[in-house]
Amino acid sequence: MQNTQKKKILYVITKSNWGGAQRYVFDLAVNFSPEYDVSVAFGGEGELKTRLEKAGIRTISLPFLKRDVNPFTDIFTFNKLVELFKTERPDIIHVNSSKIGGMGALAGRIAKVPKIIFTAHGWAFREERPAYQKIIIKFLSWLTILFSHAVITVSERDEREALEMPFTKRKIILVHNGIEEPEFLSAEQARESIIKEDGLSVPENALWIGTIGELHKNKGHIYAIEAFSKLEKTANVLFFIIGEGEERKELQQKINEFGLEKKVFLLGKKDGAPKLLNAFDIFLFPSVKEGLPFAILEAGMAGLPTIASAVGGIPEVITDMQTGMLIRPKNSDEIIRAIDY
Repeated sequence: MQNTQKKKILYVITKSNWGGAQRYVFDLAVNFSPEYDVSVAFGGEGELKTRLEKAGIRTISLPFLKRDVNPFTDIFTFNKLVELFKTERPDIIHVNSSKIGGMGALAGRIAKVPKIIFTAHGWAFREERPAYQKIIIKFLSWLTILFSHAVITVSERDEREALEMPFTKRKIILVHNGIEEPEFLSAEQARESIIKEDGLSVPENALWIGTIGELHKNKGHIYAIEAFSKLEKTANVLFFIIGEGEERKELQQKINEFGLEKKVFLLGKKDGAPKLLNAFDIFLFPSVKEGLPFAILEAGMAGLPTIASAVGGIPEVITDMQTGMLIRPKNSDEIIRAIDY
């Protein structure tokens, strides 16, 4: 008799907020072959969980799984992962993000999961942190690759950095991120939507500069805000940040400190944010660390002039001074020069 039982795939990611890695997991989970039984495990409560459950995907909560390192909760979470994998008995686990990548791959080996896949959404040792931490994180990233059966990188930069590590060549697979073309609103419709929804009063004939991204230090929003503080006070230029996250309070404090309340606007999370891209005259993406960001691909599809940091896979999709302008990360002066160009 033929075995008709579906193979089980379990996606695991650290946080349930909505960012590039979460979108990646969501897109895979909802579009995977119906021949597989798909589940997603994550830490916390957030938009990823809401979207998955709405799409009919089974979710598993790991309450103690956090992004920050805590030896006590991390040991507890690791044991829970081993227990989860032994109970669920997935045929494949696909771990995403640096922390759960290492913990999940090792737990998968202990639980004897047949296939362990890890996707690197930009390497964590590229983040701003003390040198000794970078060395430790790079070593742990290497162990994650060794514990995994296959490793997906989303950019050529990430692939090169993985291949520099010993004994990794046969495991690395390059698969660039891809998107479906969003249904864009017209510039007039998009601006009207932003102004009405957020109750804004903006001057006529202003230059609208915008970005979409999580309010996290890796996105470099603080450098864009610093750049706007250096622009001429009479400059009719506005900056709109679509996204939510842990840095909101700090960013708003900076906006207030620089007196930019009428120039820089934190719009929060927007459902279907890409449809609003045509509201902007320029798309600004000042990230410090990236894999291959969806927002850059969407801005390109919208045909927006784009200023972006030359990090991660961004230089693979933007040719400097041809299809956009590339700037050094963490450099507010370069942002100003690019805007003034």
